[in-house]
Amino acid sequence: MSRKYFGTDGIRGTVGLPPITPDFVLRLAHAVGRVLKRSEAKPLVLIGKDTRISGYMLESALESGFNSAGVDVMLLGPLPTPGVAYLTRAQRASLGVVISASHNAFADNGIKFFSAQGSKLPDDWEAAVEAMLDEPAAWVDSANLGRARRLDDAAGRYIEFCKSTFANDLSLKGLKIVVDAAHGAAYHIAPNVFHELGAEVVSIGCSPDGLNINHEVGATHTDTLVEAVKANQADYGVALDGDADRLMMVDASGRLFNGDELLYLMVDERLGRDEHVPGVVGTLMTNMAVELALKKRGVPLLRAKVGDRYVLEELHRHRWNFGGESSGHLLALDRQSTGDGLVSALQVLQACARSGQGMAQLLADVTLFPQTLINVRLKPGLDWRANTRLADETRVVEAELGASGRVLIRASGTEPLVRVMVEARNADQARVCAERLAATLAP
Repeated sequence: MSRKYFGTDGIRGTVGLPPITPDFVLRLAHAVGRVLKRSEAKPLVLIGKDTRISGYMLESALESGFNSAGVDVMLLGPLPTPGVAYLTRAQRASLGVVISASHNAFADNGIKFFSAQGSKLPDDWEAAVEAMLDEPAAWVDSANLGRARRLDDAAGRYIEFCKSTFANDLSLKGLKIVVDAAHGAAYHIAPNVFHELGAEVVSIGCSPDGLNINHEVGATHTDTLVEAVKANQADYGVALDGDADRLMMVDASGRLFNGDELLYLMVDERLGRDEHVPGVVGTLMTNMAVELALKKRGVPLLRAKVGDRYVLEELHRHRWNFGGESSGHLLALDRQSTGDGLVSALQVLQACARSGQGMAQLLADVTLFPQTLINVRLKPGLDWRANTRLADETRVVEAELGASGRVLIRASGTEPLVRVMVEARNADQARVCAERLAATLAP
């Protein structure tokens, strides 16, 4: 499908520039409302947001747009993206809407949608909304306007849901955990989740001012978390991004664990309890060491395109539960319908609590392969796939690596770049091979 407004994760951009303007967002909500009313007489839509200053403006525009189409609105206030997905299901709402630009800086914002089941919506739904945007508005009269109200205990309900995904026979008592909410949507939620499960909590990145979301904190700026864990002599550190669907973790030594490692820990814990895990979905960038470790446990890894949307699509297609990206988007569909940083952190901590071992001990046999990534800028119009030197060198490198490495060459989706990645057990070999491949693309 060719999209005019929707990207891989809703609609996103710089505030004040199309399409992230109040007039467009009002029209968008009006169009979505009209699509909903094709199948429901009186739809209910939930709206949550992160802590960006622009969230107030966009929330008002969405509320007006939905009400003008005869759709009722329930306002949730600041709430993680996965919290909106959960409450959409729990409140039996027709649709969930999140105002967030995830890990981006405060100047950006976006709108994304969840179905009544708390999952991403299909392409044909997005196509229907875009088609409706091209039609003239159809404002309802006063008697048929939608109504708006606020759900006052949205945060508390989501906190209880998160806690329910952690084993009842375990607790976090005796642990000190640094929690970094990136000054984002989980600032008033994440510390409480871990505290109420028994941990001593040190909070950082939990003082939003509308302008500081993701600024030098959170899952995309983990140096702050590493330093705080060491300074506070904590057992673990948990870092979320601005809308709390992404996770990174740190142990007492200050070692950072990425999404690939955390995904393995989640799966390993289930296997240790003799649960059947028929397969796991990663992406083209998932580290080969994790793939081989899962294979040893009898669990195949399927690689999707980069993007949690594509991971989720493959999980639904195969009816599997576990998937994720090295960036920290992790999915455990038997616990939550979408990627959830808090729920994923609890699954990892559950593995540690049940085994009595730390993350490094549980991953003792999983040493990530070094990866070298080189971006090569191309001349406009040049077809890199037709480069015979690259094809020949790729075959040579793949033969050298054998079963102990791999080559990934793909085009950037946003720039005239080709990304050359080589993964090998030896860092020098990965670097040298990547440089050889990149050289074949040089002008």
